[in-house]
Amino acid sequence: MDQLNRITTNEPASNLTAVISQSPVKLQAPARDYELQVRVSAPITGNQLPIIIFSHGFGSSMDAYAPLVNYWAARGFVVIQPTFLDSRSLSPNPKADHGEAVKAYLEDPRKPLMWRYRVEDVKLVLNQLDLIEDTVIGLRGRLDQTRIAAAGHSFGAQTTATLLGTRVINADGSLSEDLSDARISVGILLSAGGRGGDALSEFAKKHFPHLNQSYTEMTIPALVVAGDSDVSPLTVSGPEWFRDAYYLSPGANTLLNLSGGEHMLGGISGYLVTETTDENPERVAAVQRLSWAYLRSALYPKDPAWTEAKAWFRKSQNATGQIKNKY
Repeated sequence: MDQLNRITTNEPASNLTAVISQSPVKLQAPARDYELQVRVSAPITGNQLPIIIFSHGFGSSMDAYAPLVNYWAARGFVVIQPTFLDSRSLSPNPKADHGEAVKAYLEDPRKPLMWRYRVEDVKLVLNQLDLIEDTVIGLRGRLDQTRIAAAGHSFGAQTTATLLGTRVINADGSLSEDLSDARISVGILLSAGGRGGDALSEFAKKHFPHLNQSYTEMTIPALVVAGDSDVSPLTVSGPEWFRDAYYLSPGANTLLNLSGGEHMLGGISGYLVTETTDENPERVAAVQRLSWAYLRSALYPKDPAWTEAKAWFRKSQNATGQIKNKY
């Protein structure tokens, strides 16, 4: 942790504030097996606060990703984290390891539509922002519902990409309906699965047909974050598969490629979590600052946060990765 603090000491701290986090906030979800629960993290001061809806990875929950959520909230965002139906916290065995959780998921009769349920849950959150404002202590009247971003990791990145316009390719070659949401104006895709078709492994084709996806229709701006050592059993394309969203989507305008990064990008899913195989405080610090700055300048075009963060990264973190821009 000392290393992480040292890495971020050159960052402007004038806008930092204490964060309050409240959970569970229970939302109305009449068609759902479980009530929709979310965690809401917000700075204790400030008004007209922009919003990030964060979608967790497979099996995770609203209680994860503190390194990112705390960072964003301390710098002016309200972060809302739904717990999706694939969460281990909702299973009969919430302490199951990843392999056991995958096995249970493959046997779940809801599996073919789980990707849709996730998207619908995010839309439930967007539909109930007023309720969230009224429920969370000290938040009433402080949200700016005209500035909404979506972010997600892994399975959550696909959820986010679908909300930005990505379409699933059906078995007959047609595209699924457009499930994008115009209320979301910018996105962050962390370790997002790439294109479908011949890029998918036989395992993915059999068990995860929703990964047969097209990025051509994703037009909303997004930052894609990928690790160049991220190897997945879902693809035969290797780590470059996780960069497809940038190269194939007209909306994704920026790529952060992290040297040596694996699927957890250095440890974004939590502090001291055993699922992180590439623990690296510098990598996490890069994802924290660059993701926040990208969203800040996208939602407030006159804000220099992104320009300043790129300069910081190129000066002090050139061994950590590279940034590419389309325009």
